[in-house]
Amino acid sequence: MNVGILQLDKLGRHREFFTFFLTAVFGASVNFFSQIFYRESLDYSFDTSVLLGYLTATVISFVPTKLFAFSAKETGNTNREAVKFLVIALVAWAVQYLVSVGTLRYVANPLFPEAKVFWREKSSHVVGMGFSFLANYFGHKLLTFRSTGMYDRLTGNRNTD
Repeated sequence: MNVGILQLDKLGRHREFFTFFLTAVFGASVNFFSQIFYRESLDYSFDTSVLLGYLTATVISFVPTKLFAFSAKETGNTNREAVKFLVIALVAWAVQYLVSVGTLRYVANPLFPEAKVFWREKSSHVVGMGFSFLANYFGHKLLTFRSTGMYDRLTGNRNTD
């Protein structure tokens, strides 16, 4: 079997995306079900429960993302990766929050007023999670788990990241 270097590189990129997708499914599950818990059991507002669900998933999904999605288990840069992970997570949270709340207010509520509130909220949350997935994937791929030098410039360290 003759596999060229370009084919191996392409296969590696697909593998990276697929493993990120699997870790994202795990994080999305934590996000989705914890949001329901915060909304239904603790009686937080939709907006607050989306925030808390996302934060819960972010904390829980850092390690699987580092170990499996981007094969960064032995970089020795866990602290700086955690900082960059948090920055990307905050950007992706803003994306998720704005899209979820916007979808609920401007699409689900006006177009589907006869649907139960639970289903309008859940579908809006899932739409927001989809956009957040894209923000997370590209942010982590381009910043968190690769050397950019940005962390060192921000912290004033001489070592390159």
